[in-house]
Amino acid sequence: MGTLFIWLDLIGTFVFALSGGVLAARHRLDLFGVLALSFATASVGGIIRDVVIGTVPPAALSHWQYPAIWLVAGLMAFFFSNGINRVMYPVRIFDAMGLAVFAVAGTAKALDAGIPPLMAPLLGVLTGVGGGMVRDMLLAQVPLVLRAELYAVAALAGGMVVAIADVLGWPAQPAAMAGTVLCFGLRIAALHRGWHLPTALMRPPPRD
Repeated sequence: MGTLFIWLDLIGTFVFALSGGVLAARHRLDLFGVLALSFATASVGGIIRDVVIGTVPPAALSHWQYPAIWLVAGLMAFFFSNGINRVMYPVRIFDAMGLAVFAVAGTAKALDAGIPPLMAPLLGVLTGVGGGMVRDMLLAQVPLVLRAELYAVAALAGGMVVAIADVLGWPAQPAAMAGTVLCFGLRIAALHRGWHLPTALMRPPPRD
């Protein structure tokens, strides 16, 4: 991968780790719990991606930068969660940022590994949603990707920008930035405007 995509991967690791750590602090987990959720949120999606494309050991486990980043983010969330919460509603913002950069970086890494452009964005989506799904399940919640407004769809849109640019031979870095902005913008717009996919219509069970 190019330098930009490596930086996107590292940035995604930080913001996802921070979102997982802040959410863990909200649930009043201890230091180990906060760090565990920071690691899971930041690393699981990338680990799954690397295993799928045959990059083993995964980058999150073989490069010191990744554990250093999620450890710092987890400690920040543990010690400064009150301050972070006062600044803005952080979990959703950090989660949207992590989703955007991981979806784009995951798609780029999949393309670099020879995954066809039609399938590479799906691996980008997996990179973006994998850690959040594990985070939510550890907190006994329905994963955000299954109930939130345009979550996986936003990740898919960002990844498709990168894949289309690859097919057309357009410069990779501007496409990556455009995909990141599109994914983040869609996610934030969906949060503010309540955009969501249709949900199943379920009739209430008949009374006895």
